[in-house]
Amino acid sequence: MNLLKGTYLDIALFLAKVIVIYIFWYVLYHEWLLPDGRLDLFVSRNIVSVTATLLQVSGYEVFTFDRVIGIGPANGLEIIDGCNGIETIGLLIGFVIAYPGSNVKRWLFIPTGILVIYLVNALRIYFLAIIQYHWYSGFQVIHDYTFTLIFYLVVFVMWVIWVLFGEARPLKQPHSA
Repeated sequence: MNLLKGTYLDIALFLAKVIVIYIFWYVLYHEWLLPDGRLDLFVSRNIVSVTATLLQVSGYEVFTFDRVIGIGPANGLEIIDGCNGIETIGLLIGFVIAYPGSNVKRWLFIPTGILVIYLVNALRIYFLAIIQYHWYSGFQVIHDYTFTLIFYLVVFVMWVIWVLFGEARPLKQPHSA
């Protein structure tokens, strides 16, 4: 029964940390970083640049303007603040900080997680631009549901990798009889 109590306590502590870190991140992002706008603008423009390069290498005629990227005569996609991945990066960092693990591994994993989320988001924008160009009527459903699901699935997988990779406590070896 003590083992079970410890497990419940560990889960409660993890959830409490996640909630506190989420509130901190929410206030930091929505009250300071978002109104300032420089970080979001930089990341959005950078994703437009990377995605434009990927599309051009794939043979598409691309246009860009500030936060907008498109193919040929298509309308183009605007990379707004909610679509540049910053909030999702904050979510992953919060989970990694809240879950127990080696601090050295944690500070190595966080930049890796940021890079993975950034690259997945650039690929998401790449495919969305192609979908908008070739299949405009299906764009909204794919944007709202398919890629959102994939994006958060990637964050979940990254967190699972952290749980397996970052564990600070050595696994207990079974006793031999």
